[in-house]
Amino acid sequence: MKQLQYLLDGNEAAYLKERALAVRREHYGNEVFIRGLIEFTNYCRNNCYYCGIRRDNQNVDRYRLSEGEIMECCTEGYGLGFRTFVLQGGEDGFFTDEKICRIVSSIKGSFPDCAVTLSIGEKKRESYKAFFEAGADRYLLRHETANDTHYQRLHPSELSLANRKECLNNLKDIGYQVGAGFMVGSPGQTTQTLYDDLQFLSELNPHMVGIGPFIPQHDTPFAAEKTGTVDMTVTLLAVIRLLLPRVLLPATTALGTIDPVGREKGLMAGANVVMPNLSPKRVREKYALYDKKICTGEEAAECIECLKKRVDKIGCSVVCDRGDYR
Repeated sequence: MKQLQYLLDGNEAAYLKERALAVRREHYGNEVFIRGLIEFTNYCRNNCYYCGIRRDNQNVDRYRLSEGEIMECCTEGYGLGFRTFVLQGGEDGFFTDEKICRIVSSIKGSFPDCAVTLSIGEKKRESYKAFFEAGADRYLLRHETANDTHYQRLHPSELSLANRKECLNNLKDIGYQVGAGFMVGSPGQTTQTLYDDLQFLSELNPHMVGIGPFIPQHDTPFAAEKTGTVDMTVTLLAVIRLLLPRVLLPATTALGTIDPVGREKGLMAGANVVMPNLSPKRVREKYALYDKKICTGEEAAECIECLKKRVDKIGCSVVCDRGDYR
């Protein structure tokens, strides 16, 4: 743990990023994979203290995309070169297992060369199995923290770390490519909790790890808390690349929100995935997990062209394929 603290204090930062970049290049070269993010519902049954679409936030303008609208997003994305679609939303009971399976099957039927990723929270094992059998390839479920005391600091009592871990283990056992992850700089986070996170990731050995800075949302109990930092996020991206050399590692939108070149810094520290937004422009600002989220007003085509140019400038290249774990 002393070594982790040493790195988090900014020591050996250049060498750490250099090593992480070398490891990423060994497995993935300079390829950056794009995932088309479709935020299809901002209804959620949960009340997580950090989240802007939490159940008790009465100021959220709630929405749900229709199945037809979701397919339109995929059609546009396919034309732009996306070969992975990420369906993300709150835990919304309106979207029953049957509906999710139908949506997944429709996407796979229309775009058989594409991967479908789900990010829709905690479900029963039978539900995860049904989604997988319908054609879902990947599932993102951030563990948020692997320290039980810290988990209770971030969530109401009806949510538990034990259940979150069980969900992740079920997903992996079923056969998904699985993603975990956490916020950097969340309230109550310490070197010990981060050490626990890295230990958990090492044991789980997920295919994907999503980390980004904690950014407060003004209608949550954590509205007055400090934002996580770019430096700590980038350091942890590099550490995770070295810990899990083949992992698919996003440079997140949150990182780009707190620093105009945050995503580039993430890519130069070992990240190799970016997730542009394919959601209709009219709903993007409504999916406000945190404040001041970037890219809510751009057309998808504008966003991807801008991203390609920015990625090219740092010696990487956006590739149009599924971008599977290697």
